[in-house]
Amino acid sequence: MGFSHEEPAEARPAGIAGSELPGPFPVGDYAQRLRDELRGRARVQLFGEVFNLRPPSRAKLYFELRDAHGAIPCSMWRNDFEALGLAPGALADGVGVVVAGGPDYYPGSATSSPAFSFLITELRVAGEGDLLAQIDRLRKALAAEGLLEPQKLLPRPALPRTIGVVTGETGKARDDVLAGLRRRGWAGRLIWAFAPVQDRHAAPAIGRALVDLAALGEVDVVIVARGGGSLADLLAFCDETLCRTVALLRVPVIASVGHHTDRTLLDDVAAMSASTPTHAAEAAVPIHVGEARVRTSANARRLTLHGRQAVARRARDLVGLARAPGAHLERQRAGLRQLEVALAARDPQRTMARGYALVEDRAGEPLTSAAEARRAAELSLRFHDDRISAKVTEDA
Repeated sequence: MGFSHEEPAEARPAGIAGSELPGPFPVGDYAQRLRDELRGRARVQLFGEVFNLRPPSRAKLYFELRDAHGAIPCSMWRNDFEALGLAPGALADGVGVVVAGGPDYYPGSATSSPAFSFLITELRVAGEGDLLAQIDRLRKALAAEGLLEPQKLLPRPALPRTIGVVTGETGKARDDVLAGLRRRGWAGRLIWAFAPVQDRHAAPAIGRALVDLAALGEVDVVIVARGGGSLADLLAFCDETLCRTVALLRVPVIASVGHHTDRTLLDDVAAMSASTPTHAAEAAVPIHVGEARVRTSANARRLTLHGRQAVARRARDLVGLARAPGAHLERQRAGLRQLEVALAARDPQRTMARGYALVEDRAGEPLTSAAEARRAAELSLRFHDDRISAKVTEDA
């Protein structure tokens, strides 16, 4: 970089003793030539995702263009952006774009800061075809590394005692998970790990929640759930780091993201994929448990389920995933330990282990009186470890 402008010798400070580099030159002179050199570089097209999009100023629009390996600050004249005629919200954080332009440098002044950016002259929002192609390339890369199989090899208990759920704190997915567990008659321990399920913060937060749940030790299976949306809405579940995290977890993960036809990379990496959050809950508890007890009489329900379910509901209220800092976290943990004791005390399985049995008819309905047993004639006796068939031999 040559310099033709020379300051009077008396205006320039002495250079660094022993340095063989030319100069010193006025910084403003160097900045002007840096600007000219950058602006002279070839114009190119780039693609990536929009991050940190700022509202347009009176002159320009600013954001960062990122991918997994780097980022570059971008700017675009407001008039050029408005001439694109994009729908409101079409350009937002996380949206994939193709841009054309070249590097630009504002040298600043005595009162304003210098700034470098990639000055965009043209912009196209990438369509679903572009996103699908990127996802497919990443899917093949993960498959080539053998990361689609480890989760599928993990054993999943038929009757988990503790289930973790990663989902948004509000939304229908949360209710659907509860509905699926109720349908199974499951009354174990449920730990919520609430996280954003859309935007650039979602994938890291979901990954942290999964790691936290796995670290608890007692979690048998984890459900990751969110409702439907566009492909752009579900991009967090195609995040490479998130998928690698799930592949290496030692706790099986059941993915339920989007509608029936949606397919994210998380669905491929997880132990299994469910079409809806309700089905994910049912897959987490593959056998019907306690369904007969739920349908029994009021007195029997109080003895077998009412107290246990009340404590379980209290546990869900307290947990919400115990990730709060300091003393609050310790109080939650102490509360959970007390609840574990209370749940165990109300566990009907433990009652049967002490020598009791549950009498049911052939349809699995509990029988609560001798008269009902006589009418049924053929019975099923459920002990803590197995069930046997029996017949009533006395006359009714």
